[in-house]
Amino acid sequence: MNKAWSTNANGVHTYNEIFSQPDAWNAALTVLAENLSDLRSITQLHVDQVIFTGCGSTYYLALASAALTQHMTGLPSRAFPASELWLYPRSSYVDRKTLLVTVSRSGETTETLRACESFLADRRGVLLTLSCYNHMPLAKMGTLNIVLPSGQEQSVAQTRAFSTLYLGTVALASLWAGRMDLFNSLSLLPEAGRRVLNQAATIAAEIGSDAAIDRFYWLGSGPRYGLAAELSLKMKEMSLSHSEPFHFLEFRHGPKSMVTRSTCVLGLQSRGNAEHEEAVLNDVKALGGSAVELAQAADFSNDLPGLDEAIRDVLYLPVGQMIAYERSLFKGLNPDLPNNLDTVVKL
Repeated sequence: MNKAWSTNANGVHTYNEIFSQPDAWNAALTVLAENLSDLRSITQLHVDQVIFTGCGSTYYLALASAALTQHMTGLPSRAFPASELWLYPRSSYVDRKTLLVTVSRSGETTETLRACESFLADRRGVLLTLSCYNHMPLAKMGTLNIVLPSGQEQSVAQTRAFSTLYLGTVALASLWAGRMDLFNSLSLLPEAGRRVLNQAATIAAEIGSDAAIDRFYWLGSGPRYGLAAELSLKMKEMSLSHSEPFHFLEFRHGPKSMVTRSTCVLGLQSRGNAEHEEAVLNDVKALGGSAVELAQAADFSNDLPGLDEAIRDVLYLPVGQMIAYERSLFKGLNPDLPNNLDTVVKL
């Protein structure tokens, strides 16, 4: 294990959950393979749209998953916080048969359960749930309920749960797109994840312990915007730092006014639009801020054998999580127990 990576009694659970992600992904892929026929059968229900939902981290997961699913399948796909589906259904749904994909680490968040209950009561379509605990209410509500117990966590801030559940939605999109080749290539991720965790340790420690930085901005577009939003949330939760996410080119439209010498901008770059995204990072550098290409920092910027971009993007997550963890320790905080937060929100 790289000695540059810090561990601390305050962050022992977060540390273990970040570093165990490759094993969790491997176990989740076994579950997904066991449910292969059921996952494929959802596409035979002839829905007109897919809506992904969750709360907090899993809402950001929903944003990433909706963008990826629409890109890969062509099926209209959107994301909403569960509270919006529950309280404002007329603003959220259109009059089409819907596949609602509900994602929750705990499976017992009040808004999530109420969104599902109202969806089913109004007979809007088919419900598929993804969660980590098979004894919780959500895991019994759907036409199909996929439980990935390897994502279970003790920490309040999601790390292992988020990446494991996101991996589940990547698998869904691959299957619904008829891309069995992509589904099969998911098996390459655990080993790639171990490599990334080891290689990113030094840069994570350097960024996290840089006292000159007082604000972080995470940039990502397409499916990577939802992942950038999640990593920004991790920085806020764990380290109580100023942190915001933006789409890459949107950063020029106002947010770059905040760039100073104490700014760190972290980019989740694509392959197809790397030139445009690199130009934004160069703008930041020209203004005196620091800019980090996360894929390059963790040495997965070049093509990994057998890993399509849609599959590779999950590797951004442990890198950003490590940076947030290191920042928390640097500030003398406990990343396991963020201020003012609970593991499950119950109303």
